[in-house]
Amino acid sequence: MSLVKIPEDAEAVIARAILSFVATVNADGTPSLSPKASLTVRNGGLFFADIASPRTISNLRRNPAIEINVVDIFARRGYRFTGRATVLAPDDAEARPIADWVRATNGPEYPVDHVVKVEISAIAPLLSPAHVFARPPRSQDEIRSSYYEKYGVTPLKG
Repeated sequence: MSLVKIPEDAEAVIARAILSFVATVNADGTPSLSPKASLTVRNGGLFFADIASPRTISNLRRNPAIEINVVDIFARRGYRFTGRATVLAPDDAEARPIADWVRATNGPEYPVDHVVKVEISAIAPLLSPAHVFARPPRSQDEIRSSYYEKYGVTPLKG
């Protein structure tokens, strides 16, 4: 159980952003940053799958300190989650739904060697200068539209 409740907006950013970045600590004390496309919120908890992350898992087994950054690149905002991680076997009752989801989303050949559960101790918003320094201030829709244009992206209608 996390010490901090994940806000609905943070959950929505996680679902939209797809890619997040997980920071752990190497044995020599240096940082290790690893991209994750499996970050998800389930039953109020934050989880990700170990698909190809042996260093992340070995780091967390030695030192469970973790920070995860997730940013919606078009909205230019996101969240920083700080906490402690627990490495679960893929057949653990809490891990199984995440492992099943990864395979259903990506294909049955995707290995899920472990699932990581994060006990969140702090959540902080991440805002780009597009939100902080723009004069006059721009709406979220204006920011999103300008970054769609900047990156040459046409949003899907849905």
